Amino acid sequence: MQNPLSRHTEQVLTLAQGKVQASGPAADPSIARSWLRCLEDYRLDPAQSMAPAVLEHGRMLECRERMQQVLDVATGEMNNLYRQLSGAGHAVLLTDARGVILNCVTAHAERSSFERAGLWLGADWSEAREGTNGIGTCVVERQALTIHQDEHFRSRHTGLTCSASPVFDPQGDLMAVLDVSSARHDLSRQSQFHTMALVNLSAKMIESCYFLRRFEGQWLLRFHLQAEYVGLFSEGLLAFDGEGRISAANQSAINLLGCPRERLLHQPVEAFFDCRLDDLLARANPQPSASWPLRTRNGRALFAVLRGVHRSVPQAVALEQPKPARPGICLGDAALQNDFRRAVRVYERDVPLLINGETGSGKEAFARALHQASSRAERPFVALNCAAIPETLIESELFGYRGGSFTGARKEGMRGKLQQADGGTLFLDEIGDMPLALQTRLLRVLEERQVVPIGGEAQAVDVRIVSATHRELGERVNNGSFREDLYYRLNGLVIDLPPLRERSDKAELLHHLLGEEARGQQVHLVEEARQALLDYHWPGNVRQLRNVLRTLAALCDDGIIHLADLPREVLAGVPATPAVEPQASPLDDAERTALLGALESQRWHMTRTAEQLGISRNTLYRKLRKHAIATRG
Repeated sequence: MQNPLSRHTEQVLTLAQGKVQASGPAADPSIARSWLRCLEDYRLDPAQSMAPAVLEHGRMLECRERMQQVLDVATGEMNNLYRQLSGAGHAVLLTDARGVILNCVTAHAERSSFERAGLWLGADWSEAREGTNGIGTCVVERQALTIHQDEHFRSRHTGLTCSASPVFDPQGDLMAVLDVSSARHDLSRQSQFHTMALVNLSAKMIESCYFLRRFEGQWLLRFHLQAEYVGLFSEGLLAFDGEGRISAANQSAINLLGCPRERLLHQPVEAFFDCRLDDLLARANPQPSASWPLRTRNGRALFAVLRGVHRSVPQAVALEQPKPARPGICLGDAALQNDFRRAVRVYERDVPLLINGETGSGKEAFARALHQASSRAERPFVALNCAAIPETLIESELFGYRGGSFTGARKEGMRGKLQQADGGTLFLDEIGDMPLALQTRLLRVLEERQVVPIGGEAQAVDVRIVSATHRELGERVNNGSFREDLYYRLNGLVIDLPPLRERSDKAELLHHLLGEEARGQQVHLVEEARQALLDYHWPGNVRQLRNVLRTLAALCDDGIIHLADLPREVLAGVPATPAVEPQASPLDDAERTALLGALESQRWHMTRTAEQLGISRNTLYRKLRKHAIATRG
């Protein structure tokens, strides 16, 4: 009897003989195309079981540094995505445009099992190397897709299920791939429907956040057909310089203006909108909120906001890089407010701070706000998560290295986080997970005020250190996993951040975070929904609350968040009300019939169906769940 791996190899090779497959993975045209590329273009063997190629240490560091801005934006969204998956057995991965893995978020206990599957940092998962897979095939196809188990080309990967979505830069070029991989054998392809929707949403969020950060120094026009969608990931984004010439546009802007990117770039913004540049700039605001009507030259009605300096400011000033807004932090809790004042005072005296708090309680937000409130606000704030970077990379990330100091090192070397933070603040998150050898080196830096890059010579640094941990460092000192002398060097002042469930300013914090996540959209919580959010125990703390509010704002169609819109885990704590047998609505029946008709006419292709109905893919998926319509494939 044939084993599954041999059967899979035979199935792939059958395609090479030109036999059309009516069933099985290759019945899907996109899978068949990819398998043929693997066989004919890359000359791969489906039975070959060698592990993926992994970049040398120096090249890996170089790739991460080149993608640092993207990694900074994506890390928070990857953590949010991992929490939304709410179950073991998943890894959230970010790769560069070639398919090389640069970051991974998964449970620490499961990391080794994913590494055995070949999902290492630095591993090359391009289609040309690993055959059909979520990452590599997404790079080639440039569209969101799921590769489920035996749809992979190589037999050794048939235990994986991967859902990947492309991340494009402001010029429309592929910048990264966001992927969720699972090695669970009980996953059906249909079960990936929800995962794929979340991955696609997260990829769009990363694109938008990167666009906003990339063009902080230019005017940025944000627009949509509907006022309530301005500020969401589906909005159009258009960056232009002080002369009104367009620097970049995202895909939504291209779609809304009906003009290809090459005809938009470097053209005057006045050429596409029915208003003079001066009138447009008069609407500018460093932190715009309410949108206003704006028409295109061909008469299309839009709603827009313009981020930038008001035109009444002299031109020389208007063209300067605007100062970043002070990070929002809610300090309605009296004890927290007092701790913040104390922290600012000791920070100014160069006393190290140690922030204790549960995961997600806002330790980095507290440290960033502290930096912005200090005399060093104009200097760098550099964050390093000691638990998120593999032990093999953390030394180079923290201390940097001299060119040519090891195999694969760049000729010009690399500045470490300590040097990048010179004159400012270095925030060391999860300091309790720093390897012992690096603890010794960090202690020497703190005492001598000098950093020695790998293979280099001592360099003076002026850095204020703020550390944070969710662990009990005293216990780690007792068991020998944390240096006692470093512990006493770092805890000049200890701040204990309360978990969200214990904060007295929960209502104020809820309002504050909803305003941030709505991004100018008018969103209202009905009282029952607001009370349910306040009553929930929030095991993931502020980070979990922010993620829930971001999702609610993104999915809110009418500007009102109802109790039924809240996640299952929040609703589980709401007292049940007597059930009323629902009656079939003729309107619901008609909508369900229309959905099924559109799906059939487009052969269940989600993107084309959404376009036919004039709605977004996310809205289409939401309506399918509402009417209990299962997707095919």
